Amino acid sequence: MDDKFVIHVEIAGKDYALTINRKDEEITRAAARQIRNKINQYRDYFATSDVDVKDLLAMVALQLSVDNLNLENKNDVGPFVEKIETLNSKLKEYLETR
Repeated sequence: MDDKFVIHVEIAGKDYALTINRKDEEITRAAARQIRNKINQYRDYFATSDVDVKDLLAMVALQLSVDNLNLENKNDVGPFVEKIETLNSKLKEYLETR
């Protein structure tokens, strides 16, 4: 059974045909919906001026990228791994002296 199929999503007034895995359909549609919502938020925010859709897309891309980087930093387990390794080393030293 072929796991890929074509869906159509609309972003910034343009329709895109995407070939995706079936398991990714829900998240892909949610992502397109999130982009549309963010575009509308920026469109409302800049309602007093005539803003090009490219500018709106640039602002959405920037905001989503900042959000993504903040999540990556939040999920950085490096400091925890270092602390565990230090504690593990101290525990080994302690056990070897016993």
